[in-house]
Amino acid sequence: MVDMQLYIMSFISPRDLCQLGCTSNYWYLMVRDAVLWRYFLLRDLPSWSSIDWNSLPSADILKTSCSESNDGMLHDYMAIYLKSCPGSRKSLKSNRPMYGAVTSFLHSLVVNAEPRFAMFGPGLEQLDDSLVRSMMTSPELLPVAGFPQRQIDGIGSGVTFQCNNHKLNILTLYSTTSKERARARAGENAAVNKMFIPENITSENQHSVHYNIIPQVQEVCRVVDGFIYVANAEMHAKHERLEEIAHISAMTDPALGSPSRPFLMLSCISRAGIRRIPSIYMAHELCLDRLNRPWMVQDTDASALTGLLDGIKWILGESGTWI
Repeated sequence: MVDMQLYIMSFISPRDLCQLGCTSNYWYLMVRDAVLWRYFLLRDLPSWSSIDWNSLPSADILKTSCSESNDGMLHDYMAIYLKSCPGSRKSLKSNRPMYGAVTSFLHSLVVNAEPRFAMFGPGLEQLDDSLVRSMMTSPELLPVAGFPQRQIDGIGSGVTFQCNNHKLNILTLYSTTSKERARARAGENAAVNKMFIPENITSENQHSVHYNIIPQVQEVCRVVDGFIYVANAEMHAKHERLEEIAHISAMTDPALGSPSRPFLMLSCISRAGIRRIPSIYMAHELCLDRLNRPWMVQDTDASALTGLLDGIKWILGESGTWI
């Protein structure tokens, strides 16, 4: 009887299952079954378009079966699911205390200049469709500072955008010049990275990679209010994750500014229809759980900019400039 009930409940949506649990003490206990919610978690998480520092399930929880728990206690998979699910996170945010909104309003009275964010990452350079070009022509994200002005030896530019009456300045940083990127995409030659300088460190770990960033980019990192990392999330692409982790570590070095500045990863594909790596796996592949700062992964596509505004709204909110 119980097995049949659990089988039937596996076809019910998690939302409806929670409502079923409110009908009686019996169903309250039944709907909390760990095996059922682990099934929901593993089934649904690949489709979730975002994950953040407060909601990322640990890799151990995802790999461990219900019968392999070290201490003999089952994980509360229902709580893990509800904490990680984007719909639940949005519901919690909409019910935030009033003092949070008041604090954001008071902060907006103090901050006069628009917030500045450093945007970098392989998704800016490797994808067939240009995220920056799409941003420059988007009706929902209006550039209001004219044409990009080159600032750092051909590899960086800054543009002020307006989004829902909020202005923000995005400093786009490339590791190579536009001509070098075009030749690299055509397969003619490998471009030399101009942003990151390999650091010679003797370590027992032969696989560790360390980089320094050039002085001009260091100055950018000192003045920005947060970071936007554009990752290549296309499943068919070749990825250098260890190198990417080292680049992120170099850009977010606490020696270059406050460790509380938010980090937004745009998990990007060129256009809809291309198979993507789910956001939760991108967070684990790039070890974002090691970042000692607020972070979020947001699925995006460079052509239609799907998900981009959600990411921008999040990073503006974390920097205290979105009311």
